[in-house]
Amino acid sequence: MNSGGKMALVMLGCTAIGALGSEALHGEARPPAYLIGQIEVTDPDGYAREYLPKAKEIIKAHGGKLIAAAGAAATGSQVVAVDGNPPKRVVIYMYPSMEALWAWRHDPAYVQVRAVGEKYARYHTFAVEGSVAN
Repeated sequence: MNSGGKMALVMLGCTAIGALGSEALHGEARPPAYLIGQIEVTDPDGYAREYLPKAKEIIKAHGGKLIAAAGAAATGSQVVAVDGNPPKRVVIYMYPSMEALWAWRHDPAYVQVRAVGEKYARYHTFAVEGSVAN
C-alpha cells in the first residue's frame, strides 16, 4: 500500500473514532423526556385490571419510570389545583430520551394495550424534554 492509501486509512480510522466519541458524548448529554398525562378514568376496575399491568410492563421495558401519579383513588394523593380546575388524574413518567418515549408510544404491544385502555379512559398526554444539567 502506498503512503497515500495509508494516510487515507488513518484518516478514515480517526474519523470513525471521532464519530464514536461524539456519539458517546451526545448520548450522555441527551436530556430525559417527561410524559405528562391527564387521564379521565371512566371504569376504574377495567382500567386497573385490563390496562395498567400490561401498560406498566411495556413502559418499564422502554426505560420509563413513574415520577408522580395523583387522583387515582379517593384514598390516594389528589391533584391540587394551582390555577384553574385540576384534571381528574395526572401521571408523569420519565424516559431516558425523547427517542425512548416515542419508541414506547409506537411499540405495537403498547398500541394494542392502549386500545384496551381507551375503553376505560380518555387520555390527554404530552411530552417535554428535561434539562441536561441539574
